[in-house]
Amino acid sequence: MRTINEAAFLPTDLPVQTPPEPIIEFKGVSKTYVTGTHALRDVNVTIRRGEFVFVVGASGAGKSTFMKLIMREEKANTGDIIVNRFSLSRMPKKQIPMLRRTMGIVFQDFRLIESMTVFDNVAFAMHVTGAGNREIRKEVSRVLSQVGLGNKARSKPLELSGGEQQRVGLARALVNRPDLIIADEPTGNVDPNMSYEIVALLSEINQRGTTILMVTHDHNLVRDFHHRVIMLEDGQIVADNAEGAVL
Repeated sequence: MRTINEAAFLPTDLPVQTPPEPIIEFKGVSKTYVTGTHALRDVNVTIRRGEFVFVVGASGAGKSTFMKLIMREEKANTGDIIVNRFSLSRMPKKQIPMLRRTMGIVFQDFRLIESMTVFDNVAFAMHVTGAGNREIRKEVSRVLSQVGLGNKARSKPLELSGGEQQRVGLARALVNRPDLIIADEPTGNVDPNMSYEIVALLSEINQRGTTILMVTHDHNLVRDFHHRVIMLEDGQIVADNAEGAVL
C-alpha cells in the first residue's frame, strides 16, 4: 500500500509573512522621579506600525509616565525607548521637535485657543512646521471634513459642544499626516455617546494605517472596540492582550 507524501503537495513559493516594523519599543525602561516615586519598572514592550493599542490601569499605575516618555516630555533613568526610529535615550534636545512632528497628540482637555477659529486652531499645527498657505488650506479642509466639522471652520471653540471640540483636537493631531497618534484620555470630558463616536473615528483612522495609542479609564469602550490592551499596575505591564480580554 502506497503512502502519500503530503509535503509534496504543499506550495513551496508562498511569500513569508513578516510583521510590520516596530514604531515604539521599550527596552528595560525604568523611571523614578526625584520624589522617589517609581513610575515605571523594567518595562519591555513593542508596538508595531498600524496597531491600535489601549493603555489602561488605575491612577498611579504609570500610564501618564508611559506616554510622557514616548513624547520625550520625560526621560527614562534606565533602558532605551525607540519611537519612529529615534532613540530617545540618546536624543539631544534639539531633535525633540523632529520627533514630535512624526506624531499627533490628542488631549483630554482639548487645549484649543479660544480666540482662534476652528480652522486656525488646526492650521496652527501646520504653521509651526513651515507649511505654505496653499497646503494649509487644502489639508485643514481635508481633516475637518474627515472628522465631520467641515461646516464649523469659522466657529470659535466655545461655540462648539465638548464632543465637537475634541474632534477639532483630533483634526489638529491629524493635519500633518503623522505615523502615530497619542490620545491621552480623549473621551474624559465628553458624554458616552460622543465617546463612542470619537473612538470609532480613531478606529477608522487606524484602518487607514495610522498607529493609535490611547489611554483610557473607560472599560466599556475597551470592550466594545476589540483592540490590543496593555494594562499597567504599579509601574509594570501586568497584561497585554490582543482582543481586550484583560478587562
